[in-house]
Amino acid sequence: MTEAPVNNMDVKRRNRISTLRCILTCDRISQLELTQRLALSWPTILQNVKELTGLGLVQEVGQYESTGGRKAKAYAPVRDARLAVGLDLTGNHASAVLVDLSGQLVRSVRRTCPFSLDDAYMQSLGELIRDIVAAEGGEERILGVGVSLPGIVDGGELRYSHILNLRDVSTGMFSRYIPYPCTFINDANAAGLAEVCGNPDAGNLIYLSLSNSVGGAILNGGQLYAGEHLRAGEFGHNTLVPGGRQCYCGKEGCLDAYCSAQVLSRHADGSLPTFFDRLRAGDAGMEAVWREYLAYLAVAVNNLHMSFDCDVIVGGYVGAYLEEFGGPLLSMLEERNTFRRDSSYLKFCRYKLEASAVGAALTQVERFLQEL
Repeated sequence: MTEAPVNNMDVKRRNRISTLRCILTCDRISQLELTQRLALSWPTILQNVKELTGLGLVQEVGQYESTGGRKAKAYAPVRDARLAVGLDLTGNHASAVLVDLSGQLVRSVRRTCPFSLDDAYMQSLGELIRDIVAAEGGEERILGVGVSLPGIVDGGELRYSHILNLRDVSTGMFSRYIPYPCTFINDANAAGLAEVCGNPDAGNLIYLSLSNSVGGAILNGGQLYAGEHLRAGEFGHNTLVPGGRQCYCGKEGCLDAYCSAQVLSRHADGSLPTFFDRLRAGDAGMEAVWREYLAYLAVAVNNLHMSFDCDVIVGGYVGAYLEEFGGPLLSMLEERNTFRRDSSYLKFCRYKLEASAVGAALTQVERFLQEL
């Protein structure tokens, strides 16, 4: 929950941040439009725009046509005035992205490199970061690096990661060769943040990540709800089928055992793209697997919607294919909706690739905005 302003300087700072956030969502905007959108006074907007222009974050880009009086000046964001790096680590890959102040993806690179705590692996992370920064130029614009990890991140420690097979490891292990300040975040939480970036009207929503493990994020008014023990959004361990399939956690019937990406890829020599290529080609065996998968997914998504009464975004490795192959899922959700035949609350993810890396980078953008 956002704290209430405590003094005049705090109010001014928050108004300045709100002004920049609004400008970042526009290609051009006038001061009058800013006063209307933000419900702030003309002198406040005038001062904020002046200060942001002085910082090189906003620029004047001409004038609007006259409507009878003085022509209004048009202002635009300088989105690439600052850049942030996002680093997403999985069991087999490391991805790095550069994003601008509006969260737009500037550059990305993905490398195959099995995870290890060895010094050589950690050095390779530093090299990956330096390479993507050098390719874009302008090291002085880099705000820092956000690191996405598949596990429970608690301050300066990665408490547990099944994917990386780690417990109680200092996050400093991952950043010792990275020449920028680092923040750390759970991968599904990061992906959820990426999905709401740039949406000033983001309300409450659930993000369900269907990757090699199933996770998620709960966003309340665009802000992450972490839970009392930092385990909010661990939807993969909701019981879907009592006494059902064995989950990697040791329990039976977990959602993860029915809806992880591996449930599909194991039918296609371990390759998820190959599974969907065969599905696209009309392979009857893949179609049967897909129908069963969607039936379980429909139960899970309906349960989330019934529990939280808000939109559900489905992302992750499988989520990236749902825009093309998710039509039957919408019909299943309509059938399961208790209150009306409606599945419009289900949203397909915007980011087909690197959502977690983008979201991790946004933690550095947010840090910068809060320090304006």
